[in-house]
Amino acid sequence: MYYIGLMSGTSMDAIDVAVVRFDTGSLSLAGYHQYPIADDIRREVRALSSTSALEDIARLDAVLGGLFADAVTTLLDETGLKARDIAAIGSHGQTVLHLPDATPPRTLQIGDPNIIACRTGVVTVADFRRMDLAAGGQGAPLAPTFHAHYLRSPDLDRVILNIGGIANITILPREPATVTGFDTGPGNGLLDDWNFLHNRTVMDKDGAWAGTGTVVAELLRDLLDDPYFSLPPPKSTGRDYFNLAWLNNRLEAYPDTPPEDVQATLLQLSIRNIATAITAVAPPAREVYICGGGVHNAALVNGLRDALQGVHVGSTAELGIDPDAVEAMTFAWLARRRLDREPGNLPSVTGARKEVLLGGVYDSSNK
Repeated sequence: MYYIGLMSGTSMDAIDVAVVRFDTGSLSLAGYHQYPIADDIRREVRALSSTSALEDIARLDAVLGGLFADAVTTLLDETGLKARDIAAIGSHGQTVLHLPDATPPRTLQIGDPNIIACRTGVVTVADFRRMDLAAGGQGAPLAPTFHAHYLRSPDLDRVILNIGGIANITILPREPATVTGFDTGPGNGLLDDWNFLHNRTVMDKDGAWAGTGTVVAELLRDLLDDPYFSLPPPKSTGRDYFNLAWLNNRLEAYPDTPPEDVQATLLQLSIRNIATAITAVAPPAREVYICGGGVHNAALVNGLRDALQGVHVGSTAELGIDPDAVEAMTFAWLARRRLDREPGNLPSVTGARKEVLLGGVYDSSNK
């Protein structure tokens, strides 16, 4: 049987959908597709906040549920697989709120799994984060569990770096040492948002626009002075914290800074927060493998290579896993874990009091 994973990250550049086959101790990617998200829907979802109208949240929950279902059926058509061939879909959903340190802690992912299950005819597992939160954890990051199973080396320490809107790292020491990980801070998110504000394009391809600017050293120091960067793990964050409002508050002291200089500085912010985190918590690591959209930003990757001298910085493709598909594959695997009644979290990563089953199961009414 195959499993499908669905992922729409903080960048919302597309819905990643992967079909995965799991065998004893190994896995294979049977199909992968990036399903587009219309610009108007992307803007509406990104505009959601803790003060948004309940009707808007409910409407976009249904809209995204339909998009996720369409992404699945599109990939099934491309691969020739049928709904009966799929054991389950694991849908991360679209995070619209993540406040794990609030009172009470809370996180919300939308993209109605009832719609996914009903339209595809496949059992769907969703709402992965809140059980870990209920157990005292951050609810994120969740990918380190998958990384530990499939990307760990018996011979040397390595780091898996996922660069989405937010960057997170998984520290994979040689066994039997404990796997850890956390969100380091901004990845692509602020870069994309600032670029869209000034250029009306969804991304600064290869950091080309940032390359036309000059880093403002004082501004970079102010950005890196944010308390989040010095917090010890476990920790996680999101667009609720690192957003344009956060940036604009700090830009008030630099009113005449050209936009391209801000972009150059934001690129260095991403490089520095990631590299500093890796150096601080994983100094023995000799390998860093990148996945997520940031792997395609040449300026970001080259900046990390410069900052991590003596460390091999490459892509998870070198380990046999498509860097674009890693997160979608993670949620296919977490769906399998849930149906097998095996825990999906790592307390050493999230800070939860115990291992727990992640996700609610939505059975298909079409079977």
